[in-house]
Amino acid sequence: MGPRVHRQWRRAAVAQGELRGVVAMDGPSGTGKSTVARGLASALGAGYLDTGAMYRAVTLAVLRAGTDPADGAAVLRVAEGVDLGIGTDPADRAVTLGGEDVSAEIRGPQVTAAVSAVSAVAGVRDLLVARQRLVISETRARSGGIVVEGRDIGTVVAPDAPLKVYLTASADARAARRSAQDAREGRTSTVDATRADVERRDTFDSTRAVSPLRPAVDAIEVDTTDLGVEAVLERLLAVVRERGLGAAVPGAAGA
Repeated sequence: MGPRVHRQWRRAAVAQGELRGVVAMDGPSGTGKSTVARGLASALGAGYLDTGAMYRAVTLAVLRAGTDPADGAAVLRVAEGVDLGIGTDPADRAVTLGGEDVSAEIRGPQVTAAVSAVSAVAGVRDLLVARQRLVISETRARSGGIVVEGRDIGTVVAPDAPLKVYLTASADARAARRSAQDAREGRTSTVDATRADVERRDTFDSTRAVSPLRPAVDAIEVDTTDLGVEAVLERLLAVVRERGLGAAVPGAAGA
């Protein structure tokens, strides 16, 4: 059986959602993608989907099974049997495997080191893209809108999204942010080691044969190197209004 996605959200928040449609947010690690995507979804009373967490959860399942992440056929067999749960509430990043909360474990160094190889398996991507589209459809039917983050949302998962955003930042800024996040969440890392890992993943993700990391041709590119989260949110909320996709909830941008 393929991954089973559990739909979780704050019903009161999304029932009065201000966003109409899909915001596709892509970019490499450390650009602030998750923080911005969750903030935007919260500001607009919309659903939220972290597709990267889905690939990380499958990667954790692969590692737990003792499967070589480079063995594509074996990785796909594991992925096909995964019971994956993921929330669509921006205030709740819960990710489960077989009902077990693995939200913290999927952010660990072992998963980070293996996730690019697992996510490069064509069959895994086909499986999860289908699930991602299902989540998007069901969330839109309930709340009207959803912010989806990942590395191929605007190009593959939701190519018809009315707003596509591609976040970038310098390698130094991204490494510093990742290291700070690791420290906050109790993981040990150095900026140099994190930068090497960031650059490794960039190369792997941007050169893979299936769904390489790249901005959609019609994406708005935002360099977040010198921008705080609130500045990025203000810019994106303005674009949402300009395109008639919704209006920000007063005072919610800083949520």
